[in-house]
Amino acid sequence: MPELHFTGDESADELLSGDPFALLMGMLLDQQVPMEKAFRSPRDLKERLGGKLDPAEIADFDPEEMGRIFARPPALHRFPGSMAARTQALARAIVDEYDGSAGSVWETAATGDELYRRLKALPGFGDQKARIFLALLGKQRGVQPAGWAEAAGAYGEPGARRSIADVTDPVSLSEVRATKQAAKAAAKAG
Repeated sequence: MPELHFTGDESADELLSGDPFALLMGMLLDQQVPMEKAFRSPRDLKERLGGKLDPAEIADFDPEEMGRIFARPPALHRFPGSMAARTQALARAIVDEYDGSAGSVWETAATGDELYRRLKALPGFGDQKARIFLALLGKQRGVQPAGWAEAAGAYGEPGARRSIADVTDPVSLSEVRATKQAAKAAAKAG
């Protein structure tokens, strides 16, 4: 299995590489915080929960307590309360729709379009996040059902530097950041 290198922290990257729920959770949290922080947070939550990152336990956890766990310094996200609730909603969807197996979201999808629809249906995953995660799965995890690159849109293009799907090392991370900054500057100017 290819190793992911998103956080600069070996234990966090190891968890992302081996735990499908951790990877989904990192993608969920990847908004309004640096990418590295978003993808480190699953490891940090696992530690705060006593060494387990089980979707069923997270789904059933007391929501107020989960909010406090997310908010404990250093907070797991800029918006700990809402992201704790979204993480629990994601965990509930994995339990209810995929029998607690996050990997089943992609392991059983027959086509890229089906996988895109499954991802987009997850709590906290809109169009763009679903396409980015689909590209990440195709480019870095070898999950390539028929039509995956087309379903991922521009994020599926080889050699792109648009998103976390394209981060493989510190150099590619800086290239993705530069692309994002240029896009923000163009949007602001236009």
